[in-house]
Amino acid sequence: MRAWPEKIRKGPAVPTAFLDRDGTINRDRPGVYVTRPSQHKIYAWAPAARKLISAKGYRIVVITNQSGVTRGYMTLAGCRAINLKLLRLLRRTGARIDAVYFCPHAPEEKCACRKPSPGLLLEAVKDSPADMPRSFMAGDKKCDLLLAKNAGLKGFLVLTGHGKAAAREAHAYKNLFALARALPDLSGNKP
Repeated sequence: MRAWPEKIRKGPAVPTAFLDRDGTINRDRPGVYVTRPSQHKIYAWAPAARKLISAKGYRIVVITNQSGVTRGYMTLAGCRAINLKLLRLLRRTGARIDAVYFCPHAPEEKCACRKPSPGLLLEAVKDSPADMPRSFMAGDKKCDLLLAKNAGLKGFLVLTGHGKAAAREAHAYKNLFALARALPDLSGNKP
């Protein structure tokens, strides 16, 4: 389900950074749901990471599981408000996100849009084509890496959020900014 933008302008396929939200861009604690916009706090380095990824030639799309909706911890409108706050927080620093997609379902529903299933990513690619061989998925959980594998993308683990618990299974980056610095520059701009 797309949270933002309301309308998509199709363009050519471009390299896309598919990013998890909770624990990757904003703070996340195990067992605690962000259920109101006032609880949503981005990591201090998130805007710089977002700007650097964009400067290196990637479109940025957030892909996030939000089972708190189905569990009754927040409404669908509340979930959208939290995603819109993320966009506002980043815009204030000169950073932006190109689109946000979220799955409101619980794991036991086994829907096609909940990570690690590729449904949200496929919806995003249908809306705005991605250059899949040069795109990637980054997140702090095993399901983010499995989503990358299921979609045929490179997957990167960050050690923020739940990342330290999953680090034994993959090469990991300290945070999204460390990953952004390590990415190849696809923009064609020379330093």
